[in-house]
Amino acid sequence: MRKKILLYHYTRLFTVSLFIGLVCAILAESLKRLTEHTEHFMYNRIEQTEPLLLFILPSVGITIIYFLRKYLFKNRKNKGITEIYKTLDQRKDHLPLFKIPSHYINGFLTVIFGGSTGIEVSTVVATATVGNAAYERGHTAFAYKKELVCAGVAAGVAVLFGSPLAGWLFALEVIARKVNKTILISCTAAALVAGLWVHFFDAVPLLPFAVNTWKVTSVPFYIILGALGGLLAVYTTILVIRVKELFASIHNNFIRVNLGALMVGSMIYSLPYLFGDSYHGLKEVLNTVTTSSFDLSFLWIILLLVILKPVAASLTLGAGGDGGVFAPSIVAGSFLGILFAICCNYLLGTQLVLLNFALVGAAATLAAAIHAPLTSLFLVCSLVPNGYHLFVPVLLGSYVGKICAAKILPYNVYTYHLSAAKNEVPVITGQS
Repeated sequence: MRKKILLYHYTRLFTVSLFIGLVCAILAESLKRLTEHTEHFMYNRIEQTEPLLLFILPSVGITIIYFLRKYLFKNRKNKGITEIYKTLDQRKDHLPLFKIPSHYINGFLTVIFGGSTGIEVSTVVATATVGNAAYERGHTAFAYKKELVCAGVAAGVAVLFGSPLAGWLFALEVIARKVNKTILISCTAAALVAGLWVHFFDAVPLLPFAVNTWKVTSVPFYIILGALGGLLAVYTTILVIRVKELFASIHNNFIRVNLGALMVGSMIYSLPYLFGDSYHGLKEVLNTVTTSSFDLSFLWIILLLVILKPVAASLTLGAGGDGGVFAPSIVAGSFLGILFAICCNYLLGTQLVLLNFALVGAAATLAAAIHAPLTSLFLVCSLVPNGYHLFVPVLLGSYVGKICAAKILPYNVYTYHLSAAKNEVPVITGQS
C-alpha cells in the first residue's frame, strides 16, 4: 500500500512539474524576447540619433520602477533569490503572486532603459513564484513545496540560456542546495518541457561565434584565468553588497534613485558597451578583437569594462533596479578572458584563442559569483553553437574560480544575508 501511495504522489508531482515547466517556459521566453528586442531597438535608435539620452535613460527607467513599486505594488519589496531561500526555509512563508508581474515588469524596465544588469534573477523569482502558487493550491502533497519552486526555476533558466541541463543544475545547486529523489523528479520534468520548448522555438545560441579547437598546452593559462575569475567575482560580490548597503542608508528617495541612475548613465554615455545586460557589447568587443584592424589601445577599453561592469551593475541595483549578478558576471568574466589572452599573446608570444578564453573567463566568474560550477559549465557551453568542444577548459575554469572565491568569501550575493544572520560574515563585508 505504501508503495502505491508513493507512486501516486510521484506521478502527480511529475505531472504538475510538467505543467509548471510549460508555464515558466512561456513566461521566460516572453520576457527574454520582449527585453531583447526592445533593448536592441532603444539602444540603436538612441545611439544613432541622440547619444546624450544614454546619460538620463537609466534615471527614467528606475524612476518608473520606483513609482510602480510605490503605487502599483504597494511598497512591497523585492529581494531577489534571498526571498526564495526564505520561503523554502520557513514553510509558512510564501512567494505572493504579485512577484510575477513585479519582477517581470521591473526586470524588463531596468534593462531596456540601460540599467547595467540582466533579467536572469527577475526570471528566477517570477518562475519560482509560479511553482509556489501551484504548491499553495494543493496540486501535490504538502511536503513538495521546494520541489515545485525548483521546477519553475529549472524551466525558467533553461529557456533563458537555451540549456535544459543548465536550468536543471541551477535549480539543484543554487536553489535546492540538497538533492533527493523528489527534487530530481520535479526538476527533470520541468527541464524536459523546457528542453522541448528550446528545441522547437528557441534553438539560437546567445553568441554567434563558433569554437574551433583548444590545445593542452593552454591548460596552465586556463587555470590562471580561473583564479582571476574568482577574484573578479569576489570584487563583484563585495561591491554589490557594499553599494546596496550604502544606498539603503540614503533615506531621500529622489537622491537614492537619481544618484545611482545618473552615475550609471554617465558610464553608459562614456562606454555604451555597458548599456543593459551588455550582451550586445560583448558581441561587439569579440568582433573588434578578432579583426585584422584591431588596435592595442583598445585594451584600455576592455580593462575599463572589466572594472566598470560590476560597478554599473551595483549602482543599478542600489538605485532600485531589478536584477542580479548573472549577466554582469558572464560579461565581465568574458572581457577578463579576452584581456588576459591578448596580454599573453603580445607579452609571452602565445597563440591563445580569444573566444575560448572569453568563454572560460565567463564560466569562472559566474561559477565563483553564484557558487555553482556545474551550472556555469553547461550554461557557458550553450552560449555558442559548439561550445561543448571547450568542456574541459570550461570545467577547469569553473571549479578553479569557485574554489578561489570560496576561500576568500564563504558566501555569495544570494547567501550573504543567511551568513549574516548566523554571524558568519567576515569583517571585510561589514558596514563602511
